[in-house]
Amino acid sequence: MAFTGKYILESQENYEAFLEAIGLLSAKTDHKVVTEVSIPNWTWSNEFTVGKECELQTMKGSNFKANVTMDGGKITIRFPEYIFTAEMVEDKLVMVRICIILIFLRCPFIPRV
Repeated sequence: MAFTGKYILESQENYEAFLEAIGLLSAKTDHKVVTEVSIPNWTWSNEFTVGKECELQTMKGSNFKANVTMDGGKITIRFPEYIFTAEMVEDKLVMVRICIILIFLRCPFIPRV
């Protein structure tokens, strides 16, 4: 399943609580998020190969190694502070970050024209 393209954030849940839980509340923004991942005045990017251990970076800038898996069209990455998943649901990109008992949900993204 292709994840390529640009997506605009439609809704999210527990955004501030998630940032606070991982100690990154200062990154809070009210800007409309366009995912490639792109937030005004802040860039964070990871490249990986599914099925292999990759050198990745957290939202705080720390490097770590993790295996990136794909099962049933869903990508999963275990970050040090949370678990990240991404999948296409119909034509929308759904990304979920699970931190302890807190879930930060950005869902769904609509294709950007």
